Amino acid sequence: MDKGDVIERIKELCPDAEIDVRGADCHFEVTIVSEFFRGKRSLQRQQPILALFSQELGSGQLHALSVKAKVPGE
Repeated sequence: MDKGDVIERIKELCPDAEIDVRGADCHFEVTIVSEFFRGKRSLQRQQPILALFSQELGSGQLHALSVKAKVPGE
C-alpha cells in the first residue's frame, strides 16, 4: 500500500477532503480536513476512516494508521 492508495480510498468517502499522508509501506499518519466530520466527535471522525482499511489492518498488510480528522477551520 502506498500514499496514493490511501488518498484514493479516503477520497471515495470524503470527495471534498484535503488529505496529508505521511509514512510509507505499512505505517501511515493521515490528516484529513473535510466537512464530512462536522458535528462528529473525535472517535466518530476516526471510525469511518479506519473502517476503510479494516481488511488491511486485520491482515497485517497495514500495521499502523494514525488518523487526525478535522473540519475546515480547525
